[in-house]
Amino acid sequence: MDTVRGLVSWVLALGLIFLFLQATLHPLPDPPPGQVKLLDEPGRNIVFQTLAQRSGIALFEPAGRVLTAFLELFAALLLIFPFTRRLGAFLAFCILAGAVGLHLSPWLGREVPLSLAENAPHDGGELFMLAVAMLAASLLIMVIHPSRRRRS
Repeated sequence: MDTVRGLVSWVLALGLIFLFLQATLHPLPDPPPGQVKLLDEPGRNIVFQTLAQRSGIALFEPAGRVLTAFLELFAALLLIFPFTRRLGAFLAFCILAGAVGLHLSPWLGREVPLSLAENAPHDGGELFMLAVAMLAASLLIMVIHPSRRRRS
């Protein structure tokens, strides 16, 4: 049973790590503009600029974006190692709970605009659903990751 739990824990952790790296550094070729937290120019990230404009809190862009990116990278680092995986999953859960909360607020909404242009089309809730799925994955890792047994 611990083997299955360990395997599922690895699969979920690797999925979260990939998604965090994709959102912060975008290792895939040709990243879309305005969707890479660490590589976007200040004021160009769609999510955080939308939050800053609608809330009136200027700290969302770029300070909130960069802080979120570093926290996501730290969570990904913790998820790599089995002995810190639960801590990484807890940090990921906290980050993603904040993301889901902001998506449910009037500042961001469940549907995020695809660009900063006025009357831009929306993503149809894809980013919100991704955040919910990642939130569930991080919670599952905290529950199913095999605990270290004490040897006597």
